[in-house]
Amino acid sequence: MNIAFYGSSLLSSYWNGAATYYRGLLGALARLGHRITFYEPDAFERQQHRDIEPPDWARVIVYEATEDALRRVMAEAAWADVVVKASGVGVFDDELLAGTIAAAAPGALRVFWDVDAPATLAALRADPTHPLHEALRSLDMVLTYGGGPPVVAAYRGFGARTCVPIYNALDPETHHPARPEPAFAADLSLLANRLPDREARIDAFFLDPAVALPDRRFLLGGAGWGDKAMPGNVRAIGHVPTAAHNSFNSSALAVLNVARDSMAEVGFSPATRVFEAAGVGACLITDAWEGIELFLRPEEEILVARDGADVAAHLDTLTSERARRIGTRAMRRVLADHTYAQRAETVHRLLTDALAQKRGAVAA
Repeated sequence: MNIAFYGSSLLSSYWNGAATYYRGLLGALARLGHRITFYEPDAFERQQHRDIEPPDWARVIVYEATEDALRRVMAEAAWADVVVKASGVGVFDDELLAGTIAAAAPGALRVFWDVDAPATLAALRADPTHPLHEALRSLDMVLTYGGGPPVVAAYRGFGARTCVPIYNALDPETHHPARPEPAFAADLSLLANRLPDREARIDAFFLDPAVALPDRRFLLGGAGWGDKAMPGNVRAIGHVPTAAHNSFNSSALAVLNVARDSMAEVGFSPATRVFEAAGVGACLITDAWEGIELFLRPEEEILVARDGADVAAHLDTLTSERARRIGTRAMRRVLADHTYAQRAETVHRLLTDALAQKRGAVAA
């Protein structure tokens, strides 16, 4: 089927943590025979910081962040079998949602794909006039980046006909073991852009342990940290392109995952970084959130920390041998149970069944 997908960016991970998710999932859908057209705005300097060129499995339309260009790309929704508007495009989000719903053909599926469901749901609760309230009446389906039962229940409560979490996963062709690089050598590494709803947790789970362990080396990758005061044993290296993630994750004794506030509160939301790190066989330490055991077994495939003191304790007692064992078990688990090929099979069945039902109803 023809899928028109309106998202933040497929080509750039610059200030765009969803890029890995989009690439893995949509690439796997394309391998199942679906034809993908991805529409992304030229905004936030993402096109100047591309990680990839347009892949052979997708047609990518980069449009100017203007109203005229917006109208042109929304009109193209008319030819698609499935029209997807993702959250967090960053420009004209409300207009894109309304416009693509309106432009979609009568027998097409209209899908909202939420890559930050806890934040979206908080906005819906706070604002009864939020445009998504009205849009849910016309949408056939809501898919989410995570969130588990709490998010499904909340969306159903707001009137969504169907809500299904499609979790992050691993693309083993993209993320796999790599040779350690001296430039990325560290005892604990963290890859995270500086965001208001995560910074305090990074202070607690990453910077505080660095203060507690002054003889250990800490490496921070991600955009926005240039003016942040850091302990002397923390090295901030700025944006790390996707092509360097394997080396980044393969070069440290352990890799840290820190969830955003809302995702940690709701749970059931493993970040792309979790599967990227597991895919290279890294020993992963994560902040605690509900549902971890659905993805990786604590203490065997992942280490869980309730606070910065736990992070410091894990790191202080972690040997290279134990780190290798944990990382190897994590890699085996994600390859067996958590690949984008498996996630895409779920999406394929959902879309195929829903499209057949809708077209049958329209024809009747």
